[in-house]
Amino acid sequence: MDTFFKTLKVELIYEGDFKIIEQAKTAIFEYIEIGYNRKRLHTFLGYKTPYEVGQEFYQFKNMA
Repeated sequence: MDTFFKTLKVELIYEGDFKIIEQAKTAIFEYIEIGYNRKRLHTFLGYKTPYEVGQEFYQFKNMA
C-alpha cells in the first residue's frame, strides 16, 4: 500500500496545480479508476491490471 501512495504522490499530487479540493478529488478518482486500475500492470497480480483480475473473478463466479 505504501508503494501505491508513493506512486500517487509522485505521478499526480506533486505535479498537480489544484485550485480547489474538488479538482484534487476528481484527479485522484480518475488516476485510480482509469490509470491505476485499468492500465497499470501489477506484478502481484501476475502482470494483469486490477480491472482484469476483477473481470476474471466475476466471470468465474457467474460460471459456478
